[in-house]
Amino acid sequence: MAAKSALRARLLAERRAVSPQVHDAEATALAAHLEHLAGTAGTVCAHLPVGSEPGSAEMLDRLAGRGVRVLLPVVRIGEDGSPLPLWWGDYRPEALTTARYGLLEPPQPWLAPDTMAQADLIVVPAVAVDRRGARLGRGGGFYDRSLPWRDPRTPLVAIVRDAELVDELPAEDHDVPMTHVLTPGLGLVPLQPRSCGQE
Repeated sequence: MAAKSALRARLLAERRAVSPQVHDAEATALAAHLEHLAGTAGTVCAHLPVGSEPGSAEMLDRLAGRGVRVLLPVVRIGEDGSPLPLWWGDYRPEALTTARYGLLEPPQPWLAPDTMAQADLIVVPAVAVDRRGARLGRGGGFYDRSLPWRDPRTPLVAIVRDAELVDELPAEDHDVPMTHVLTPGLGLVPLQPRSCGQE
């Protein structure tokens, strides 16, 4: 856990050091890659990048402009303060509200976690991803609790900067491996997810 925390802190600091011009150029590239990747998808579970996260609203706007139903996550916390599986809502740019952790969330009505099973493509935020599909998130645990609701055949695509695709990350048994990573310079990169029980 300490190694993960230290790596997360370093990578997030590097993100914050990226100039606005570089961030915007990378966001434009990611939007084009994602639009191509979505192809004929009817529904995409995605996220709206905030702060220094790679990407921008352009990614979602391009999909919505093609008639894709874009669903955004809604963060919910249990009575004991623990993270719950994500709920989902339709992306409507004019109706987004600022929520916990500075995220922008869709308006109600919200859809239950099992809505993820309807997605043709799931785009996941990440701080880093390795070539076996291990994903380093922000440590909240929301996606760890949510991804089991997906259809196992649905591609899981993590979005990171080029340098955030690394050779190896620490992984735990409950981590759901990504099937692909999408970066500004490399585009879509297939990963080789580790099998259950694989060291």
